[in-house]
Formats: sequence, structure tokens, C-alpha cells
Amino acid sequence: MTSVDGPSPASDALPKGTAMTTATPTTVHVAPQRKHSLTGTGVGNALEWFDWSIYSTFAPFFAASFFSSADPVSAFLSTLVVFAVGFLARPVGGLLFGRLADRIGRKSTLAITVGIIAASSGVIGLSPTYETIGVAASVILVVARLGQGLAYGGEQPAAGAYLSEQAPPARRGLWSSLIYGSGTVGAMGGLVLGAVLTATIGTQAVTEWAWRIPFLIAGVGGLFALYMRTRMHESATFTEQIELPGDAAPKPSLWADFWASRRAALTVAGLSIGLTVVYYYWIVAASAFSISVLQAEPTSILVAGIIANVIFIAVLPLWGALSDRIGRRPVMLIGIVGSIALLFPLSQLINGDPVQLGIAMTIAGLFIAAPCAISPAIMAELFPTRVRTAGVALPLAITVAIFGGTSLYLQTWLSTTYGPWAFLTYVTVLLVITGITVLIMPETRGRVLGDEGDVYAERAAARAR
Repeated sequence: MTSVDGPSPASDALPKGTAMTTATPTTVHVAPQRKHSLTGTGVGNALEWFDWSIYSTFAPFFAASFFSSADPVSAFLSTLVVFAVGFLARPVGGLLFGRLADRIGRKSTLAITVGIIAASSGVIGLSPTYETIGVAASVILVVARLGQGLAYGGEQPAAGAYLSEQAPPARRGLWSSLIYGSGTVGAMGGLVLGAVLTATIGTQAVTEWAWRIPFLIAGVGGLFALYMRTRMHESATFTEQIELPGDAAPKPSLWADFWASRRAALTVAGLSIGLTVVYYYWIVAASAFSISVLQAEPTSILVAGIIANVIFIAVLPLWGALSDRIGRRPVMLIGIVGSIALLFPLSQLINGDPVQLGIAMTIAGLFIAAPCAISPAIMAELFPTRVRTAGVALPLAITVAIFGGTSLYLQTWLSTTYGPWAFLTYVTVLLVITGITVLIMPETRGRVLGDEGDVYAERAAARAR
């Protein structure tokens, strides 16, 4: 029986610097302290996605509370602009918290980010309305979203690095599925709240005051997530790096590390471009678009989204486990090619009918789940320990800010101006870029995480030998 409290026997048996090293399957025993770590990672990650979900889900309802209600469509578009503004802070947060995680540790950084996320949600939930304080309400919303954007920039990369370092190499794909699994649980929580509130107290009450409820829940839930993260233990991989004696200890140089791992950073960006937009299109935005633009009945649309999300969560660990057996690249390609092939046909089912929407979201989710399940593992496997979080965080945050931050706005604007085909063509092009990235990247399945160099450096060393 192998305990995951420290390095696996597979990593001990192989010399550091071995190119593209892999580990044989092991039986994993999860110690009590590791359960705290996994729970803390999952709860905090779920909170981040819950915050992002409730913003997009409730935007049609609270738009008039932060912007002028004279033109509802304009107010809704303004909330989407603020949604994009939150993304603009991600690169700064990715650089700040990514570097912090690589210097002081994953655990402490994850506690800081979840605290900022929770506080910002509480501010939104308690903010006065536009009718009460005028444009100051809009300013409060923008500032809160900027705070959340900073924290989001470091949260997911730090969580991905932490979880990947905790996992046995032969099970890293399976374990990494917790990132999108817990995240989608949080995102689904926003849909559940939307469905429950609109069904029980009505759309008018939600628009007037009940939209505050999910933001206040997020604020209180953040306190629990913060408590759980104080009980986490730092990953052994990171601890081994900072405890290296004398000249063996890595000399931190952020920009030198970035330059040395530039190909790995470009790979992160290429993987994120298509995955980010197609995920937001189907998993996040489809329900909100149906309600706000197609004027569909909110409760039934949200229920359809909930069912599709449950199935999405269920298949994530299956794709993660499959990648541990056949490799990361085949699983990524299955999901990307399937998403491209079905994008136009399934989008015809987004017509305001909840049953058809549920079918489309479910089928699309089956394929999107493949790259989502394993992308945190792949990104962590690309980099050495000393720059693993920052190396992922900065290119990921920049890509998500540019493409994810504008996706909801572009979907609404392009679809209403030129027709649905315009946005779908845009999504297809981005998915093709991601597919090409997968084709040219090295296979990273089972790589033992060390601090000698990134995956491209290891591949070059192997060729030289």
C-alpha cells in the first residue's frame, strides 16, 4: 500500500532529470491529512466557480440594480462589460499570486485567494443600488469584480499545481479532474439557486432583491473554505524544493524561468484558447443567453442546465482515469474534435426550448469534459516545480482574460447582429488552434514532477542522448 503523504516509490526509484519519466500504477491510500488538503482545494475551487456562475446567471436580474433601468438590454450588456473587466485583472493576479505560490507555498496562497473572493462577493451582495447612490453602485460592482479577478488569476493555477503535486504520477489525470469537478459543482450551485428562487418567489422578487442571496451565501461560504484551507498541508514536492541545501537550492528568477519555459507557457495559452471559450459557451453562458436574449422561461431553462452539469461532472473522472491509461493527448483530441464536429448542429437546439437546450448541453458536455478533466494535470506537468504555478498562471490568465472575458459579450453581440453562425465560426477557429497545440505538444502522462527543467527541456535532453 502506497501512502501519498510523501513522494511515491516511483519517484524515489527514478533519478531526477530522467526525460519524460513515467510511473507504474500504484494503489493509493489517502491519509487523513491529505483528505483535508483535497477537501480544502475542492471547496475553495467550488467557491470561485460559484461566484463566477452566479454573476452570469443572475446578471439579467441584478443589471438594473447597478446600472440605469431605462434600457434593460443596455443594462444587461453593461453587466457583461463588468464581467469582462474582472477578467482583465486575472493576468495581474496570476503573476502576483502565481509567484507567491512558488515562493511561500501553495497552501498559504490558496488561503489568501479564497479570502479575497469571499470578501468581494459579500460586498456585491450588500451594495446599495443605482437608484439609491447612482453611479457609485456601478463603481462598487467594478471594484469588487476587479478584486475577484485578481484572486481568480492565482486560484486555479495554484490549486492545479497543488493537486498535481499531491497526486501519484500514475493517477494524476484522475485526481486533476477534481478541479473542474468541484468547480462545476460550484457553477451548478448558481444555476440551482436561480431555479429555486425564480420558482419559489418569482422573477420580480429576484430582480428587486433576491439576487443578493447567492452573493451573501458566497461570502459566508468563503469563511468555511478559508477554515478548510488552514488545515491543509503543503505539498511534499514544493517542500522538497525549498529545503534543498546550499547550491542545490534553485535561485528564483521569475523572468529567467519564464524565458526558459517559454514553449511550455505558449502551450498553456494554446490549450486554453479554445477550451475556455467552448466551456463558457456551453456550460456557463447557454442558460443565461436563453433567458436574457431568447426570453425563455427562466426556471425550466435553469433546470435543463443543472441536469446537463450533473452529467458533465459524472464523466470528468472517467476521462481523467482514461488519460492515465492511454495518454493525455488522445483524450484531449477526442474532446476537441468532438466539440468541433458537434458545435453547429447542437447550437441549432438553443432556441428557447428547455428540453432541446438540455440535450444540446449534455451531448456537448460529454466531449468538453475530456480536455477539462485533464488540463490542470497537463499544465502542471509542463513546468518545473520552482515556476509551476506562475508558469501556468500568467499565460492562462492572459488567455482567459482576452478570450474568456469577452466570450459572453461577443456571443450576445455577434448573435444578435449577424446571427449565431458568426460566433460559432469564431469558436471553431479557436478550437482548431487548441487542437494544433495538442498535436505538437509532448505526451506528459505519468511524468514525475521535479525541478530540473520543463517538459520541452527534458525532451531535448532525451534526443541529445
